[in-house]
Amino acid sequence: MSENLRNDVAPDTVPIELDPDGVRVEYTDGRSVFYHGVPRKAEGSVTSAPGKDVHVLVTDPTETEGVMVYVNDRKTHDDILRDSGVGRVIVDRGETESLFPGVEATNKGYRVEVRADPETAMGRVFVFVEDEMGEASYEIVAPVGEEDESEEEEEATDTGAPGDDATPGGPEEV
Repeated sequence: MSENLRNDVAPDTVPIELDPDGVRVEYTDGRSVFYHGVPRKAEGSVTSAPGKDVHVLVTDPTETEGVMVYVNDRKTHDDILRDSGVGRVIVDRGETESLFPGVEATNKGYRVEVRADPETAMGRVFVFVEDEMGEASYEIVAPVGEEDESEEEEEATDTGAPGDDATPGGPEEV
């Protein structure tokens, strides 16, 4: 009997490295992945383009460890996630789920919105939005003021078109 690929999987703490050229995550099975590009700042939230893969990384206060969760990933087998230390949260359409304290994801149909309060999360919150055409990286920061929020949220919406921070082929696995 095959295991259902729609199970939530709890993440483990994994080593991370914040590099001037991107973010490296080392999985518990020894592999690592490098998300290219300096993450763009996004105040309060990031909304993905339709059909994109969404990965959320929350660092610890030292920024040397973190927890990674895939949101609505239906391709990666549960055992692979468990072996790598990556978690998965399946969010039903129209629902919102807490990923970590201070971080939640909402399923908006074909889009995923990630909202975060970095102070409550007690670390930095990164969102990686990708598909086979490219990737985009964001860091959710606390909103500065109410009047700037809608403009910043619009900037942090991934349109699906590769931009300056998109790298064909997604993150580089090492």
